[in-house]
Amino acid sequence: MERLCPRVESAFALFSKKWNGLIVHVLLAGELYFCDIEKAIPSLSARLLSLRMKELEGEGIVVRHVSSTSPVRVSYSLTDKGRAMAPIVNAIEKWAYEWIGEGERG
Repeated sequence: MERLCPRVESAFALFSKKWNGLIVHVLLAGELYFCDIEKAIPSLSARLLSLRMKELEGEGIVVRHVSSTSPVRVSYSLTDKGRAMAPIVNAIEKWAYEWIGEGERG
């Protein structure tokens, strides 16, 4: 078997990093405030969510929007690159409903 393509390896590393897939899944609904993402994934700490959002922003998957209102509000949405992950996320969701029992973890 030949060696994996570095691009494929990078894609799996990005998507398999804990929480990244769920964050993309949540943001597929549209632009959300940080607190809305926190509520959607309650087992993810605010500190780690902040770290993951910065990483996803750095990868060009998420864009951060800062309001000019007072108080300042920060929201996030997927870029075209992030939205292109929708078929992957939807396939994983479909697989989960078919193969993972309710309440079952990996």
